[in-house]
Amino acid sequence: MLEPKSCPHCLGWGLLFMRCCGGCSSFARPGSDGRCTGCTGYGPLRKGYCRLCWCQARTDAAATGAQAEPLLPTLRHHQLFFAHMAPLWERVPRPRQPKYERRGRPRRPDPPPASPPGGWLQPALFAACRDFTHIDPDQHTGPDNPWLAWARHTAHRLGEVRGWPRKVRFGVDRALIILMSRHVGGDVVRYSELHPALRPRRLNMELTIEVLDHIGVFLDDRTPSFDTWLECKLDGMTPGIRRDVEHWARLLHDGGPRSKPREEATVWNYLNRIRPVLIDWSSRYDHLREVTRDDVLTQLDALHGSQRQHTLIVLRSLFGRAKKNGTIFKNPTGRIRVGQREHGIIQPLAPEHIDNSVAAVTKPADRLILALAAVHAARSGAIRRLQLDDLDIGNRKLTIDGRARRLDDLTLHVAREWLEFRRRRWPNTANPHLLINKITALGTGPVSQVSLTAPLRGQAATLEQLRVDRQLEEALTHGPDALHLAEVFGLDEKTAIRYANSAKALLERPLESDPATSPRTHGSTP
Repeated sequence: MLEPKSCPHCLGWGLLFMRCCGGCSSFARPGSDGRCTGCTGYGPLRKGYCRLCWCQARTDAAATGAQAEPLLPTLRHHQLFFAHMAPLWERVPRPRQPKYERRGRPRRPDPPPASPPGGWLQPALFAACRDFTHIDPDQHTGPDNPWLAWARHTAHRLGEVRGWPRKVRFGVDRALIILMSRHVGGDVVRYSELHPALRPRRLNMELTIEVLDHIGVFLDDRTPSFDTWLECKLDGMTPGIRRDVEHWARLLHDGGPRSKPREEATVWNYLNRIRPVLIDWSSRYDHLREVTRDDVLTQLDALHGSQRQHTLIVLRSLFGRAKKNGTIFKNPTGRIRVGQREHGIIQPLAPEHIDNSVAAVTKPADRLILALAAVHAARSGAIRRLQLDDLDIGNRKLTIDGRARRLDDLTLHVAREWLEFRRRRWPNTANPHLLINKITALGTGPVSQVSLTAPLRGQAATLEQLRVDRQLEEALTHGPDALHLAEVFGLDEKTAIRYANSAKALLERPLESDPATSPRTHGSTP
């Protein structure tokens, strides 16, 4: 819970959502902190005076009819005030036209066409880090730099293709002036140089990096997060075991000549599962070739169910790779059966849980996502990959992962609502995906996984549970037919059999008195 406190700069008392109040956070540019000429207080300054002195000078100026700036050196006292409650002269409403109805504002001229600078390039003698923090984009020193002209022209073309708003184009242009005004052939812009110059100015780094990468002058010198994570997970293992595990983990992540790269989350789960086992073996052995079959069985006997199966699968993958590399003589996990996993009966969701999830979504995009999961049993990855061409409003068809489905009335209604909102909110976007947000509208990529699952976070019925419930409901309504489920939803044969068996068990059980636990009909699906 927020507690009232005093702003460290203007001494305003109130509920502060940041370290200082909103007025002080937007009072001066970042990096202008210093000692105030009037009150000698330390904080952000404008023309040598803090915001508290400026507020008092403007208050005195409003009472006398004079200008505020000449009164700054004559201040002898300060009138304190509450935070987020500006003085009267700051609260006077100004007549202003709506944002999209303003006319008469001069349009900035488009940058002239430019081509990549040619000629011979002088190779750099050594890599030197440059400091862009002191460069002022309003007074740059290289307006005729050919590299800057090429970068601005490239940003202009990308902005026209992607439909960037005027504010975004202006921010990217200022960032390019800061980074490219003194650029010469052979130089590169590193991320470690770009971040401290653009982040305090609140300029869009992602789009600026895209422009710099497009013209071939960007160098990402950040350490990959996977390397940092892997280094942390390998800590505590003996050098012999660490070497084999690191080679195996990187092969899973990056792939090889005869293996495809796995998802990063898969590598995380694999190494997190067997790390306690490897730490235990590191306390006794120096290499994986010292591990015996009895050691593996001892570790597996302490686990049960899916944990035992998952641990055995990961250990077989690790020792199999070590055997191919020739670092071990014999695979100790050989002839140890994984066993068939026993799946329980899938239970339908309670109606009140579904109602709560339906009431939790209020935005057009969230309602469309809910309908795709609860009616068409679409996975979150398939929802993110949906293109505008996959939705055929005229013929009432929807294509999900290559399978055409008939659009029902509910999905048709929420789809039209979302398309109308998308057209009004981002009329110039070039993103071909059906679902976009304020970030992906500036590019061509899909929305993130978090943006799909965030609206239902904390609800008993999530998107994945709604998808499972829809497939179970189809089996309960049309009978436990695995072929029908595989044809309608494109399920794997084992998955379709599992749903059919769960539906058969639910239909054959005795009728219960509690209506919340009984199978629902198709009409109750959102």
